[in-house]
Amino acid sequence: MFNRKRTSIFAAVGIAAALVATQASAHAHLVSSNPAANATVAAAPKTITLTFNEKLAPAFSKFEITMPEHGGMKVPVKTTVSEDGKSITGTPQAALGKGAYKVLWTAASADGHKMTGEVTFKVG
Repeated sequence: MFNRKRTSIFAAVGIAAALVATQASAHAHLVSSNPAANATVAAAPKTITLTFNEKLAPAFSKFEITMPEHGGMKVPVKTTVSEDGKSITGTPQAALGKGAYKVLWTAASADGHKMTGEVTFKVG
């Protein structure tokens, strides 16, 4: 009887751990950006790319660009999700001038979990 209870407890703990691991891996996490986070680039980028660890839901994945030194003024940008679904690329609608920029992103994985974050860079 004791072994049966012990086996049941271990099975329940194993199932709970598997569920937690599955839920944790269901979130899209930023793995890289171009320009890199906190980078200072000499020339203004024509595109900005954010790459994630898993496929995104295009309808709910995007980013915006702001200029913190100018009161958070938004920079118009057109974003698209790549064919493989793991990257968001944005094309600023005007050339970026010298200064600091913040990329505020929202990414949803295929199962609907939304994540948000930011990447900053400077054009020197």
